[in-house]
Amino acid sequence: MPRWFHVIFCLSVLILLSDTSVKGATADANDHLEKGKRLLATGQLADALSQFHAAIEVDPTSYVAYFRRAAVYLGMGKLKAALPDLSKVIELKPDFTAARIQRGNLLLKQGDFGEAKIDFENVIKSDATNSEARSQLDLCEKLSQTVKDADNFYAKEDYSKTIELLSPVIEHCPWAIQIRELRADSYLKSGDLSKAVNDLKATAKLIPDNTQAFLKISQLLYSMGEADDSLTNIRECLKLDADHKACHTHYTKVKKLAKQLESIREAISQSNWNECLEKANQILKLSSDSASHAFVQRAHSTLCTCMSRGKSPVKETIDKCTYVLDTYGSDAEMFVSRAEAHILNEQYESALADYQHAQETEDSNRIHEGIKRVQKLIKQLKKRDYYKILNVRRTANKAEIMRAYRKLAIKWHPDKYEGDDKKRAEKMFIDIAAAKEVLTDAEKRAKFDAGEDPLDAEEQAQQHNPFHGFNPFGAGSNQGFTFRFHFN
Repeated sequence: MPRWFHVIFCLSVLILLSDTSVKGATADANDHLEKGKRLLATGQLADALSQFHAAIEVDPTSYVAYFRRAAVYLGMGKLKAALPDLSKVIELKPDFTAARIQRGNLLLKQGDFGEAKIDFENVIKSDATNSEARSQLDLCEKLSQTVKDADNFYAKEDYSKTIELLSPVIEHCPWAIQIRELRADSYLKSGDLSKAVNDLKATAKLIPDNTQAFLKISQLLYSMGEADDSLTNIRECLKLDADHKACHTHYTKVKKLAKQLESIREAISQSNWNECLEKANQILKLSSDSASHAFVQRAHSTLCTCMSRGKSPVKETIDKCTYVLDTYGSDAEMFVSRAEAHILNEQYESALADYQHAQETEDSNRIHEGIKRVQKLIKQLKKRDYYKILNVRRTANKAEIMRAYRKLAIKWHPDKYEGDDKKRAEKMFIDIAAAKEVLTDAEKRAKFDAGEDPLDAEEQAQQHNPFHGFNPFGAGSNQGFTFRFHFN
């Protein structure tokens, strides 16, 4: 709860509890007033309010009843309801200083400087030594001048200066609707949409049935790419007016978009990359208006990520990620996604460059690991490349790998090789068998894709995971493995 609220409420309670004079009230009204006073002292605001309602019904001329009810309204946060009661108190008892100061304070917080000044000046006329009234009067005049200066800067389109001047005013005048609206518009025109939304949310609470504020907030959130929050606020508009045409039109659009975004989140969590791509493309179709720039960007970014993770055609993936980076600027996720596509295309130097660019904006473990992996792959180029040995893509599935293996095994099997260079055939067959062994074993293939050769005994020893290989030609081979060859 803000400090100013504590001050107002505590002052009200102190005045009420110290005020035992209820002269002029009827016996029944006095009874309700005393009961309400006791309930207020114990913090039972709703029950106290009922007692003060009853006192006013019995005696509508009791200024004490109105004053105490106003204090309860303040305690309950019903600030608008407190003002009429304080005005009634002043009407019934013009010399009631406490009521004038309270009303002046509320008017000041609403930004009604002229009316607030009248109350403080009246208090000073009757009590020139009242330091609170004099201090608040000085504050009124200072804030009023500041708002006039802000208006001048706004007219000159100096929105940053307008915001600078209005911000301390709003701290003193949190319920000043027009001042908040002026700062919200200044934030909008200076491009700070999130702060504009915050001010508009405050005005939406201050004005009853403020459908226009909720519509504006929802539209701004939509332009910021915040579909869920946009949907929440447009629903508030429709709660106030179910037939509001503009709100209903916007609601229909945002609801469809939010549903697609939720589908994308679900698809990614389930690694359903085809579904992810389909929903991202649907968002591009839905986001045809200029206000949905953020959703268009998100859809293209999603396409880049899901194409990369789903191992879509490499060139298309690289082109999409490049488009996003060129159009919307540096983004770590896009660099990582393009790097992974470069890896599939065996463009390791390009992949390393992308990971290094990603590191400039996001210094994380996943990027450090990505850099290490690409560096291993670059080092691996000097060793056997099992994908190249079988002449298959890095995205090849197990069936494609087995087909390639069978074809090459028949060609290079030493017992069936028709050429003169039997030693070459033997070496080729060993490499083919090793490639099949690694690429058809999920764990070994994952190690190889990470830049590690699971059949390199020295490398595995360094990884604290010694590997005992296999040899299709028996124990006499330098490879030290056993192998039985089958064509099926």
